Amino acid sequence: MSVAYWCVLVAGMMPVFTVAIAKYGRPDYDNSEPRAWMDKLEGKRRRADYAHRNHFEAFPFFAAGVIIAQQLTASQNAINLLALSFIAARIVYTFCYLKNYDLWRSIVWAIGYLCVIGLFLLAGWPR
Repeated sequence: MSVAYWCVLVAGMMPVFTVAIAKYGRPDYDNSEPRAWMDKLEGKRRRADYAHRNHFEAFPFFAAGVIIAQQLTASQNAINLLALSFIAARIVYTFCYLKNYDLWRSIVWAIGYLCVIGLFLLAGWPR
């Protein structure tokens, strides 16, 4: 399995890690209505939930980019580099979100987004 495919797995797991930050150590967690409970969070926990949601939003576009680039036999090294860059950007994005570095969060989000655009451009690049 390629490095890029492993990155898809990591990207698919990222929402679980960020929601764990939101929920960890809260004895009042209500599993019967988790979204209503999450909507009441504040501060770092609230931002962790928002990062969790954004990871879900980013995942399909990234996974499609990797799969399409691989199916169209783009350069595997380039695919791997873009996929690893996306994962690195998402990790930094999460850190910025948790620390409430809003400007940096947006910049790093854009870097990750450009990595996915790069995957699609790489897939369509004439060989």
